[in-house]
Amino acid sequence: MTVLKKMSTTLSEPIEYCAEWAPDNSVNKLIGKKFQIQFTGNLFCQVCTKKTKKFFGEGFCYSCFISSSQASPCILRPELCKAHLGEGRDSIWEENHHNQPHIVYLAQSDCVKVGVTRSTQVPTRWIDQGARSAIFFAETPNRFEAGVLEVTLKSFFSDKTNYKKMLQNEIDESIDLVEEKWNMADNLPQDFQSYISENDFVTDLIYPVIQYPCTPKLINLEKINLFEGVVTGIKGQYLLFENDFALNIRRHTGFEVEFRY
Repeated sequence: MTVLKKMSTTLSEPIEYCAEWAPDNSVNKLIGKKFQIQFTGNLFCQVCTKKTKKFFGEGFCYSCFISSSQASPCILRPELCKAHLGEGRDSIWEENHHNQPHIVYLAQSDCVKVGVTRSTQVPTRWIDQGARSAIFFAETPNRFEAGVLEVTLKSFFSDKTNYKKMLQNEIDESIDLVEEKWNMADNLPQDFQSYISENDFVTDLIYPVIQYPCTPKLINLEKINLFEGVVTGIKGQYLLFENDFALNIRRHTGFEVEFRY
């Protein structure tokens, strides 16, 4: 038995995915093989690890959902962060995670997307969202400043990932991230200019996939309990299977499961 959490990643060609439940910890080794996953019906909070009857947010019991810094509103809306003011649900956690250098980035997929991540989470964040490539747009001293800049950029770029297009590997190959970056940077208010990154390196992300789904069908372990199929690849935090099925591992954080392969 294992309690699911998101797969760890290493930037390589292709990206290497690791998890304690995989053969030799390598999820990549499952590609091309039959794989079975069974949900036991047990849910465990990703923060306090206590068994719970229902999840709130992404893998939280109700108590942690309303009290933990890991479930605070600024996780999804960085512009609400108050860590730089010494405030938050847990000031020590906020200091260590949010009152730290953050990156505002542009990513290539079916369109140009803007996002925010702690500098130590590059390129993990890009891989988790299934981007084709990404570039630094700005470097800020904390999460709040990154969030304020992101709000401005969301008037021009999407901040959402269309999971179907991502899984289908629909990429707008005409996107030039360096050009997009400087066209936008030159037109930003003066207040943001000092944050613009001089780093124009574009990170390309190659996923271990032998076949992408044509019409992705998401697996919900709460509804089907048991699933078996041949793994055809990994992208973002999704395991891809034959016949267009896909399992979002991160979405099932805290689910107790049993694997067979």
